[in-house]
Amino acid sequence: MQERKLAIYQAKNGAIELNFDDSEETVWASKKHISEIFDIDRSVVSRHIKNIFKDNELDRTVVCAKFAQTTEHGAIKGKTQSKEVEFYNLDIILAIGYRTNSLKAIEFRKWATKTLKEYITKGYTINSNLLKQKKELYLQVLEDIKKLSSENRVISNTQIIDLIKNFSSTWFNLESYDTQNLPSTGQNKSLLDMDFKELSKQLYIEVEILKQELISKKEATNLFAQEKSRGLLEGIVGNVLQSVFGQDAYETIEEKAAHLLYFIIKNHPFNDGNKRTGAFSFIWFLKKADFDFSEMINPQTLTVLTLLIAESNPKDKDKMIGLVLLLLRE
Repeated sequence: MQERKLAIYQAKNGAIELNFDDSEETVWASKKHISEIFDIDRSVVSRHIKNIFKDNELDRTVVCAKFAQTTEHGAIKGKTQSKEVEFYNLDIILAIGYRTNSLKAIEFRKWATKTLKEYITKGYTINSNLLKQKKELYLQVLEDIKKLSSENRVISNTQIIDLIKNFSSTWFNLESYDTQNLPSTGQNKSLLDMDFKELSKQLYIEVEILKQELISKKEATNLFAQEKSRGLLEGIVGNVLQSVFGQDAYETIEEKAAHLLYFIIKNHPFNDGNKRTGAFSFIWFLKKADFDFSEMINPQTLTVLTLLIAESNPKDKDKMIGLVLLLLRE
């Protein structure tokens, strides 16, 4: 492996600052780097590393790697030599920070304890230095999410942060975030080979099974998924699958699923259980269309997304649909 350009140092507040190629999953530092971070002798670093492995605190095969280093050799100008140097990942750096007693290590532990406390008490922490380059983008996104849930007594700040984290795969690929930047279309053309009547018939059956399961668990009553008037759910499915001049109004799987979720929640076709039925129908439809959402949606994400839609202003329909489409981006 070739050595990467790495800048690693300790900030005034004790935080370890790392500038590195963010295409990698971790950072690597030599004993020299680590000794500079905590202002300790390289021999002290070696002793701590030896004890870390002796105590089985970390696995050497995971936290160590060899990098080729090129240096000048001899008196002849331009002559170089290469040798392999052992580098250590962030786990080792943090472990040494907790084992050594230099002033810099003490400052590091103060910072680390404060950061850990934020995780425990708040459930999250924000690395402001990491976000400096995208500060305006991050703050704008955060404000937009908060606006969607303003005047909302159902969704907590922690739940909003959890939802934000589930956008991580596409989050910082956005150059800006406003209504125009939210996707309006999906990426996967719908290949459903059935008309809306057949699909609605199957959905009615599945919703009834869900209803009976919830009733048996005493989590619902007979009012759950009971239509206010006959055929409302079928009408929603028909709306989602409708075509205009021989072309689907919603051409992709994601668009159909997002609108199915939105219409069931916002149109209130049932006397009770519109949110739960909407979320269930959304997942059922994606499975029916063989759309793999396993890495995009978890139960917590679906819960908060459902609540956001339920509490949203109808004028924000396109924005809510856009959020669902963004979440389903591969």
